[in-house]
Amino acid sequence: MIRTRFAPSPTGYLHIGGARTALFSWAYARRHGGKFILRIEDTDLERSTKESTQTILDSMAWLGLDYDEGPFYQMQRLDRYHDAAEQLLRSGNAYYCYATKEELAALREQQRAAGLKPRYDGRWRDSKKTPPAGIKPVIRFKNPMSGGVAFNDLVKGPIIIDNSELDDLVLLRADGVPTYNFGVVLDDLDMSISHVIRGDDHVNNTPRQINILKALGEPLPQYAHVPTILGTDGERLSKRHGAVSVMQYCDEGYLPEALINYLVRLGWSHGDEEIFSRDQFISWFDLASVNRSPAKFDSEKLRWINQHYLKTTDDSFLANQIKPLLEEKGCDISAGPNLQRIVSILKERVITTTELADKSVSFYMRIEPTMEIKEQYYNAEIKPVMEGLISKFSNISWDRKTIQDEIKGAAASYNIKFPKIAMPLRVMVTGETQTPSIDLVLELLGSKETVERMRSQIANFPT
Repeated sequence: MIRTRFAPSPTGYLHIGGARTALFSWAYARRHGGKFILRIEDTDLERSTKESTQTILDSMAWLGLDYDEGPFYQMQRLDRYHDAAEQLLRSGNAYYCYATKEELAALREQQRAAGLKPRYDGRWRDSKKTPPAGIKPVIRFKNPMSGGVAFNDLVKGPIIIDNSELDDLVLLRADGVPTYNFGVVLDDLDMSISHVIRGDDHVNNTPRQINILKALGEPLPQYAHVPTILGTDGERLSKRHGAVSVMQYCDEGYLPEALINYLVRLGWSHGDEEIFSRDQFISWFDLASVNRSPAKFDSEKLRWINQHYLKTTDDSFLANQIKPLLEEKGCDISAGPNLQRIVSILKERVITTTELADKSVSFYMRIEPTMEIKEQYYNAEIKPVMEGLISKFSNISWDRKTIQDEIKGAAASYNIKFPKIAMPLRVMVTGETQTPSIDLVLELLGSKETVERMRSQIANFPT
């Protein structure tokens, strides 16, 4: 059975690159009727936090990346790592190293000064020296000194690394906590992971992990390393390129379906398809179509995709999404127009749900126009027109056509064009210059609220 996993470290938020890796692993398992496992690699004791773990879980839930097993935690598996290290010691594939941090720092400095690649020199590999007193040793893997490691990366193709390029990595630290390369090998082994799908920053770790698995006499999974995500400037994606945390996109009003659709297209494609459902993605996804070269993150493209999803999303769903945002702004939804109707007329004019909420506020709260807007649209010529409309609006059937007819009638009576009335009227009732059609806005606001808002603003017109 196909078994994939996502194994983040809880040292911060779930970033965009990690989310895409999780997405690819999840989709591969779903496509093949396999299992997707979530594992939390929490062995970085100084930086791992419960808050980061919860953020990762929240991000996965928001994206809808459901897992079949887990989450598993490495710090709950220490006995297993110790047993495996003892097994490697007994078989002669590992050894105790008593080199101090100071010795290793001095070694690295000497190697750099000589123009050499910093690496452990194997000083305790076959040493017969008496272990120094008072020093807790680490356990190092006895990496083969000849030959090489060859594997077929399901994205990058055949990869061969000479063992001479690899030094004897630490398996267990002096405090008994496993290093990344040791923990991940045993976790993938015990969890029967068939396909390790991860970022290509792990390519150099793979030969080390293969050598450990061979020393344990265990079968190898298949490996697939997906390309890095870069900013539009070609540099590694970072905060200066915009939001990089999954939950930040949630807070900024992006829909999870839109973010998933966009992430999928970063480094993978299916013909010329730009917009597709989650089910379509699962049915189409294969590792052979993942690009080998880095993908560039384009925030404008993401905004375009999110706008598409907003336009096609159910009004009631969007209303439920923005209701708490409006309530945070002090809006009483029950005292205003039907929120679904507001959503239906605004959603094609915005890009995010936060923008949708912002645009909806004026239907539930009176917004005072800025002085600059008042000076531009409030003038003595238009004041009597507005006074006449206030009188008319108090006594007509309140529907969109009748409202429009009254505004057109006023324009004809004063021999001015419709927009000359519509713009100041829009400002009077919403405090803004950009809204849907004014007759529709007024219909939704209702006769009483429209007239009261106009009366509160008429005094701001010059005489």
